[in-house]
Amino acid sequence: MLNIVIFGAPGSGKGTQSDKLIEHYNLFHISTGDVLRDNIKRGTELGKIAKGFIDQGQLVPDELIIDILAQVLDENKANASDGVIFDGFPRTIPQAEALEQLLADRGTKIDAVVGLEVPEDELIKRILLRGQMSGRSDDNEETARKRLDTYHNQTSPLKAYYEQQGKYRAINGLGSIDDIFELIKDSLDSL
Repeated sequence: MLNIVIFGAPGSGKGTQSDKLIEHYNLFHISTGDVLRDNIKRGTELGKIAKGFIDQGQLVPDELIIDILAQVLDENKANASDGVIFDGFPRTIPQAEALEQLLADRGTKIDAVVGLEVPEDELIKRILLRGQMSGRSDDNEETARKRLDTYHNQTSPLKAYYEQQGKYRAINGLGSIDDIFELIKDSLDSL
């Protein structure tokens, strides 16, 4: 079993590389962003609450995310037998601690954190391009800058947290999708 957190700022390529990791290692994918967008689209109570935070470029409260994550893990035990890739979670140290407990309660742990490192000017370009292509309302320049500020203030401390545990794998997020994936595979295959 291989449990991975894919980590990086908005626009760093987490979703793209997650897809390749899922296929290569037969991992079950949990994207909190996808789960939240699905709830928003369906108009669930959680979706309505989450939309208010997301539209302002803020993080959804930990309690909501953790409850969703536990539900998704428990409903997909068979699908996650080879491991899980967590995409967009954790985003704060308290979330990381909650994830550790959640996994420990299920007899497993995080094996590696893949950190996609991309300069901020490139992140903005990627987010705006993604917004043009997908029509995502949260992919505009103002919200992108707010999301990056939130990332720097609240999420980037996770890098040091996971470095202290020896789990953080820094990956240069510039280059072709395949070249970046090769760097990730080399790092994970050394586990």
